[in-house]
Amino acid sequence: MIIQVNTHLREIHFDGQTHPCRIGRDGAIAEQHGQEGDFKTPLGTYILRYGFYRADRLPKPPCALPFWPIRNNDGWCDDPSDVAYNQTVRLPYPASAESLIRDDPAYDIIIVLGHNDSPPQAGKGSAIFLHVTRIDDKQTAGCVAVSPEVMAQLLPKLSPGDAIKIN
Repeated sequence: MIIQVNTHLREIHFDGQTHPCRIGRDGAIAEQHGQEGDFKTPLGTYILRYGFYRADRLPKPPCALPFWPIRNNDGWCDDPSDVAYNQTVRLPYPASAESLIRDDPAYDIIIVLGHNDSPPQAGKGSAIFLHVTRIDDKQTAGCVAVSPEVMAQLLPKLSPGDAIKIN
């Protein structure tokens, strides 16, 4: 399956359905022009790699993609000069890294997209996920976000090898 994201309309399309979604607060950008911290969603087609979920809030998602529970010390390195850039790390970490544990529900379910990961290029963007919207329903820092209800509809349909096309 290929999930389609229309960044102009801020819509996600899958399984013959269309739903609203959130993208980067500063819009979208061609992948080759994206930069770390630009608050833009990178355009392109990305394989859905694997997922994380908050086991203290939710059961394991009903999904064929590999999913792991988020641990209290799980983080994601966003320091372009670090060897672990755009990868999971254990916190505390000596370089800049965001915690995957958040007070809001945005990271209750995270699907890691194959953006800038094979291998990561310094400064070309990190932590581009498909995740749940925040309670305040604001745009993201560059990810694609959907409501918990839409995520619940999407998860059982996903399989290894599926992709998301962001245009």
